[in-house]
Amino acid sequence: MTSEQLLAEIREANLTYLMLAQTLIRQDKAEAVFRLGLNEDAADILASLSAAQVLKLASRNTLLCGFRVDDNLVWSLLTNHNTPRKSIN
Repeated sequence: MTSEQLLAEIREANLTYLMLAQTLIRQDKAEAVFRLGLNEDAADILASLSAAQVLKLASRNTLLCGFRVDDNLVWSLLTNHNTPRKSIN
């Protein structure tokens, strides 16, 4: 994947994330704040963005969303990493 292709993928991910965030916030703000990991002020700003503003924000070369899981223990639990699996007989 070339650098330009990677940047295009980031911009597409940004646009998808922003559109999803706006939809969630407009449907149920409290649930969106929880699911997206935003504070209410950020949710209000996202909900009020025009289509042009969303497109401009999405066109950045920096990924706007990120993983909230930053603990190795949590990753291990989520992925069952390093956990021996028992066979069912």
